Amino acid sequence: MSWNPDNIFFNIVPSNSCLFINFQALFSILQKSQKQRIMTNSGIKTFSNWQLTSLVFLRVTIGWNFLYEGLAKLTDPDWSAMGYLMDSKWIFSGIFQAMAANQSVLSVIDFLNVWGLILIGIGLILGVLTRIAAVAGIILLAFYYLSHPPLAGLRYAIPSEGNYLIINKTLIQLIAVWALYLFPTGRIIGIDRLIFGRSGQE
Repeated sequence: MSWNPDNIFFNIVPSNSCLFINFQALFSILQKSQKQRIMTNSGIKTFSNWQLTSLVFLRVTIGWNFLYEGLAKLTDPDWSAMGYLMDSKWIFSGIFQAMAANQSVLSVIDFLNVWGLILIGIGLILGVLTRIAAVAGIILLAFYYLSHPPLAGLRYAIPSEGNYLIINKTLIQLIAVWALYLFPTGRIIGIDRLIFGRSGQE
Protein backbone atom coordinates (compact mmCIF):
# COMPACT_ATOMS: atom_id res chain seq x y z
CA MET A 1 0.00 0.00 0.00
CA SER A 2 1.45 3.37 -0.98
CA TRP A 3 1.84 6.07 1.65
CA ASN A 4 -0.22 9.21 1.20
CA PRO A 5 1.26 12.09 3.23
CA ASP A 6 -2.04 13.97 2.97
CA ASN A 7 -3.48 11.44 5.44
CA ILE A 8 -1.07 12.46 8.17
CA PHE A 9 -3.09 14.71 10.43
CA PHE A 10 -4.56 14.97 13.90
CA ASN A 11 -8.00 13.60 14.73
CA ILE A 12 -9.47 15.96 17.31
CA VAL A 13 -12.36 14.52 19.31
CA PRO A 14 -13.94 16.67 22.08
CA SER A 15 -15.44 14.56 24.85
CA ASN A 16 -16.55 15.76 28.29
CA SER A 17 -14.62 19.00 27.82
CA CYS A 18 -11.38 17.07 27.26
CA LEU A 19 -9.29 17.09 24.13
CA PHE A 20 -8.10 13.76 22.73
CA ILE A 21 -5.49 13.72 19.97
CA ASN A 22 -5.06 10.61 17.87
CA PHE A 23 -1.37 10.22 17.09
CA GLN A 24 -1.80 6.95 15.14
CA ALA A 25 -1.21 8.71 11.85
CA LEU A 26 1.83 10.44 13.27
CA PHE A 27 3.43 7.18 14.35
CA SER A 28 3.09 5.85 10.81
CA ILE A 29 5.80 8.31 9.82
CA LEU A 30 8.34 6.24 11.72
CA GLN A 31 7.70 3.29 9.41
CA LYS A 32 8.60 5.24 6.29
CA SER A 33 12.02 6.17 5.01
CA GLN A 34 10.87 9.15 2.97
CA LYS A 35 12.10 12.48 4.30
CA GLN A 36 9.71 15.38 4.79
CA ARG A 37 10.47 18.61 2.97
CA ILE A 38 8.94 22.00 3.61
CA MET A 39 9.44 25.35 1.94
CA THR A 40 10.15 28.25 4.29
CA ASN A 41 11.25 31.84 3.84
CA SER A 42 14.86 30.69 4.13
CA GLY A 43 14.51 27.85 1.62
CA ILE A 44 13.67 24.13 1.74
CA LYS A 45 14.06 22.36 5.09
CA THR A 46 14.31 18.56 5.18
CA PHE A 47 13.38 16.55 8.25
CA SER A 48 14.04 12.89 8.90
CA ASN A 49 11.14 10.88 10.30
CA TRP A 50 12.50 10.99 13.84
CA GLN A 51 13.27 14.69 13.60
CA LEU A 52 9.76 15.46 12.39
CA THR A 53 8.15 13.32 15.09
CA SER A 54 10.28 14.90 17.81
CA LEU A 55 9.51 18.44 16.62
CA VAL A 56 5.77 17.76 16.47
CA PHE A 57 5.77 16.25 19.96
CA LEU A 58 7.74 19.25 21.22
CA ARG A 59 5.26 21.59 19.56
CA VAL A 60 2.21 19.83 20.99
CA THR A 61 3.58 19.47 24.53
CA ILE A 62 4.65 23.11 24.73
CA GLY A 63 1.32 24.11 23.24
CA TRP A 64 -0.52 22.13 25.91
CA ASN A 65 1.50 23.86 28.62
CA PHE A 66 0.51 27.28 27.23
CA LEU A 67 -3.14 26.27 26.79
CA TYR A 68 -3.57 24.81 30.27
CA GLU A 69 -1.89 27.80 31.93
CA GLY A 70 -4.28 30.10 30.12
CA LEU A 71 -7.37 28.02 30.95
CA ALA A 72 -6.36 27.80 34.61
CA LYS A 73 -6.11 31.59 34.80
CA LEU A 74 -9.35 32.06 32.87
CA THR A 75 -11.32 29.83 35.24
CA ASP A 76 -9.85 31.40 38.40
CA PRO A 77 -11.92 34.51 39.21
CA ASP A 78 -9.29 35.72 41.68
CA TRP A 79 -6.33 35.49 39.34
CA SER A 80 -4.46 38.66 38.40
CA ALA A 81 -0.95 39.43 37.23
CA MET A 82 -0.65 42.15 39.89
CA GLY A 83 1.21 40.04 42.45
CA TYR A 84 3.64 38.74 39.85
CA LEU A 85 4.34 42.20 38.45
CA MET A 86 4.76 43.81 41.86
CA ASP A 87 7.28 41.10 42.79
CA SER A 88 9.47 42.02 39.80
CA LYS A 89 13.17 42.66 40.41
CA TRP A 90 16.18 43.87 38.42
CA ILE A 91 16.45 46.81 36.02
CA PHE A 92 12.97 46.49 34.52
CA SER A 93 11.15 46.20 37.85
CA GLY A 94 9.99 49.82 37.76
CA ILE A 95 8.22 49.27 34.43
CA PHE A 96 6.46 46.10 35.55
CA GLN A 97 5.45 47.59 38.90
CA ALA A 98 4.08 50.69 37.18
CA MET A 99 1.95 48.40 34.99
CA ALA A 100 0.53 46.74 38.09
CA ALA A 101 -0.18 50.08 39.78
CA ASN A 102 -2.39 51.27 36.90
CA GLN A 103 -5.70 49.40 37.05
CA SER A 104 -6.57 50.07 33.40
CA VAL A 105 -3.19 48.82 32.20
CA LEU A 106 -3.40 45.84 34.54
CA SER A 107 -6.78 44.84 33.10
CA VAL A 108 -5.32 44.86 29.60
CA ILE A 109 -2.30 42.84 30.75
CA ASP A 110 -4.54 40.26 32.44
CA PHE A 111 -6.63 39.91 29.27
CA LEU A 112 -3.62 39.62 26.97
CA ASN A 113 -1.92 37.18 29.31
CA VAL A 114 -4.88 34.80 29.58
CA TRP A 115 -5.95 34.85 25.95
CA GLY A 116 -2.39 35.02 24.69
CA LEU A 117 -1.59 31.77 26.51
CA ILE A 118 -4.77 30.11 25.23
CA LEU A 119 -4.38 31.15 21.60
CA ILE A 120 -0.66 30.38 21.49
CA GLY A 121 -1.40 26.95 22.94
CA ILE A 122 -4.13 26.23 20.40
CA GLY A 123 -1.92 27.45 17.55
CA LEU A 124 0.95 25.15 18.54
CA ILE A 125 -1.19 22.09 19.27
CA LEU A 126 -3.18 22.28 16.04
CA GLY A 127 -0.36 23.65 13.91
CA VAL A 128 -2.37 26.69 12.84
CA LEU A 129 -0.46 29.94 12.20
CA THR A 130 2.37 28.08 13.87
CA ARG A 131 5.15 30.59 13.34
CA ILE A 132 2.96 33.50 14.47
CA ALA A 133 2.08 31.52 17.59
CA ALA A 134 5.77 30.81 18.17
CA VAL A 135 6.71 34.50 17.90
CA ALA A 136 3.91 35.44 20.31
CA GLY A 137 5.10 32.74 22.70
CA ILE A 138 8.68 34.01 22.56
CA ILE A 139 7.54 37.56 23.35
CA LEU A 140 5.35 36.43 26.25
CA LEU A 141 8.08 34.23 27.74
CA ALA A 142 10.60 37.07 27.35
CA PHE A 143 8.36 39.31 29.48
CA TYR A 144 8.09 36.57 32.11
CA TYR A 145 11.86 36.15 32.18
CA LEU A 146 12.72 39.85 32.30
CA SER A 147 10.30 40.47 35.14
CA HIS A 148 11.77 37.64 37.25
CA PRO A 149 15.32 36.90 36.05
CA PRO A 150 17.11 34.24 38.13
CA LEU A 151 20.15 36.35 38.95
CA ALA A 152 22.43 36.19 41.98
CA GLY A 153 21.20 38.27 44.89
CA LEU A 154 17.58 38.51 43.74
CA ARG A 155 14.94 37.08 46.05
CA TYR A 156 11.29 36.80 45.11
CA ALA A 157 8.20 36.54 47.28
CA ILE A 158 6.72 34.04 44.81
CA PRO A 159 8.76 30.84 45.28
CA SER A 160 10.25 29.09 42.27
CA GLU A 161 10.07 25.36 41.63
CA GLY A 162 13.83 24.91 41.88
CA ASN A 163 17.17 26.67 42.16
CA TYR A 164 18.37 28.59 39.13
CA LEU A 165 21.13 30.96 38.10
CA ILE A 166 20.66 32.92 34.85
CA ILE A 167 18.93 29.98 33.14
CA ASN A 168 15.51 28.86 34.37
CA LYS A 169 12.56 26.90 32.96
CA THR A 170 11.14 30.04 31.36
CA LEU A 171 14.31 30.68 29.37
CA ILE A 172 14.59 27.02 28.38
CA GLN A 173 11.01 27.05 27.13
CA LEU A 174 11.68 30.28 25.23
CA ILE A 175 14.62 28.65 23.45
CA ALA A 176 12.48 25.60 22.66
CA VAL A 177 9.76 27.79 21.12
CA TRP A 178 12.47 29.58 19.14
CA ALA A 179 13.52 26.19 17.77
CA LEU A 180 9.89 25.55 16.76
CA TYR A 181 9.91 28.85 14.89
CA LEU A 182 13.14 27.98 13.08
CA PHE A 183 11.97 24.44 12.25
CA PRO A 184 8.23 24.74 11.58
CA THR A 185 6.14 21.60 11.23
CA GLY A 186 2.65 23.05 10.90
CA ARG A 187 2.72 22.80 7.11
CA ILE A 188 3.60 19.09 7.29
CA ILE A 189 1.39 18.02 10.21
CA GLY A 190 -1.07 20.73 11.10
CA ILE A 191 -3.85 22.98 9.89
CA ASP A 192 -1.25 25.26 8.26
CA ARG A 193 -0.99 22.59 5.56
CA LEU A 194 -4.63 23.20 4.65
CA ILE A 195 -4.20 26.99 4.75
CA PHE A 196 -0.82 27.50 3.12
CA GLY A 197 0.08 24.15 1.60
CA ARG A 198 3.51 22.61 2.03
CA SER A 199 5.18 25.47 0.13
CA GLY A 200 3.02 28.34 1.41
CA GLN A 201 4.34 31.31 3.35
CA GLU A 202 3.07 32.38 6.76
